[in-house]
Amino acid sequence: MNESSQPSTVRAGSLYAVLAYGAWGLLPIYWKFFQQSSPVEVLCHRMIWSLVFLTGILLVQRRQPEVGVLLRSPKTWRLLLVTATLLTCNWGLYIYGVNSDRVVETSLGYFINPLVTVLLGFVFLRERLLRGQQIAVGLAAIGVGYFVWQFGAVPWIALGLAFTFAFYGLLRKVVAVAPLVGLAVETLLITPLALMAVSYWQVTGVGHFGESVGLSLLFIGAGVMTSMPLLWFNNAAKRLRLSTLGFFQYVAPSIQLMLGVFLYREPFTPTHLVTFGCIWMALAIYSATSLMQRSRSV
Repeated sequence: MNESSQPSTVRAGSLYAVLAYGAWGLLPIYWKFFQQSSPVEVLCHRMIWSLVFLTGILLVQRRQPEVGVLLRSPKTWRLLLVTATLLTCNWGLYIYGVNSDRVVETSLGYFINPLVTVLLGFVFLRERLLRGQQIAVGLAAIGVGYFVWQFGAVPWIALGLAFTFAFYGLLRKVVAVAPLVGLAVETLLITPLALMAVSYWQVTGVGHFGESVGLSLLFIGAGVMTSMPLLWFNNAAKRLRLSTLGFFQYVAPSIQLMLGVFLYREPFTPTHLVTFGCIWMALAIYSATSLMQRSRSV
């Protein structure tokens, strides 16, 4: 697609991208409503209601045969089971990070993610690392190393989020499946376990679903809050070049960082500033290198 000849398409794509990444950035506000629930319970409901919402969309679009095709391919659904496990870990870790007052660290994870993705591409797909990308990955490592040195602790939430989502993206590149259908199958594969857990909690009286109308609606709404940004992202991806879409990916962690510092008053020390500064410089170098490479290939 030639973006310059389709200004209305680009505007629509940009709007969808802002909606998607803006919603992902604001998600901490939503998860904070579940302070009285365990992250695992919230995660289970997120899976269950995401499946309900996605199933409704697939029925409206009459795409349920695509799900059947995937499930009849053992190799495909086994790979999707692995990606579903990675996605479950990523979602659960994010909810835990937010509700343990570590929103700043979750934002660090999603800032690091593009650089981890480049590194995994080099290690597993033998993709060549350009000089600028090598410098960017090195700077990111220096930033994380400085954090560990100063605080004496590994930012495991940030690294966990970055690596689980990077491995998720790596494996999804291997599986030839549409994003919406793939996510529906992933939630379908995990939902039976989520249903068993929620049922057990309800029977034993430790579950929070049904405790109040407001909280129950929040649990149900987790499916909408999970699925709608994905649909907006898919619409943006159809209308924008990847180089254009790539710049929007920093909107979400930027919003998360601002929420953590200014809304939730989490500490942002000089050590945080050095660590984030290294990551931001790395992302600037990475983006500039990618743009130059694309301009040469045109």
